[in-house]
Amino acid sequence: MATQTKHAHGVFSWVQLGVPDTAPAKPFYGSLFGWEFEDMPAGPGMTYTFIKYKGKSVGGLAAMPKEVVAKGVPSHWLPFVNVTNADDVVKKAKQSGGKLPMGEAMDVLDAGRMAFLQDPTGAHFAIWQAKTHQGADVVNETGAMCWNELMTADTETAGRFYKTMFGWNAEQVDMSDDSTYTIFKIGEKQIGGMMKRPPRLKDVPPNWLTYFAVTSVDEMAKKAANLGAKIFQPPTDIPNTGRFAVIQDPQGAVFALFKPKA
Repeated sequence: MATQTKHAHGVFSWVQLGVPDTAPAKPFYGSLFGWEFEDMPAGPGMTYTFIKYKGKSVGGLAAMPKEVVAKGVPSHWLPFVNVTNADDVVKKAKQSGGKLPMGEAMDVLDAGRMAFLQDPTGAHFAIWQAKTHQGADVVNETGAMCWNELMTADTETAGRFYKTMFGWNAEQVDMSDDSTYTIFKIGEKQIGGMMKRPPRLKDVPPNWLTYFAVTSVDEMAKKAANLGAKIFQPPTDIPNTGRFAVIQDPQGAVFALFKPKA
């Protein structure tokens, strides 16, 4: 398992689970992925939990403030894009139609500087300017984040926004069902994906979906269901790519499982 010591500008470097109560999240995800949890003080009366797999950080876990829960914000996985200057990116976001639901960029102790953002189509994500905390120790390996995918009704507007924000290029790929899938890239490096929201999901707001790499999608989906999760998308093959499933945890956060085609 290779350790990631630094993340480039414009790549997803971290993912965080926000739930009303962190206590039940730990046994669910611990049983599902084999994750361990390390609680750290994060200010007066606050705790931040580092999620680890085989001793290496793969993400974070935090309790959502009561006032946020009261506003109806659901449990969610939130991906972070690594940036060299958070304030510059925030400025670009405001100029490009993005919103700042939690205000301007802020320091997180000595770990880094961050901001919560919402793109012009409504999808939420975050940016991270690393200081002492570089981000995930491991990505693209079993038990860790391996992909992030935007689903939105307006792919054209979203594509322009992220290109301006991070310099991403967009490559269109024809799918077997006659739809088109967008792969975001920096140079030849694949960053993430984007799909147009299908009519059957018209009531689902635009969102970023985080995928975690597993050794068997079918076994993990079955395990998740036995632990109290809902299966939104049963294990399904993506031609020439791999196999995936979409899961909703017992507190409502949605994520995906993925195994690449051998």
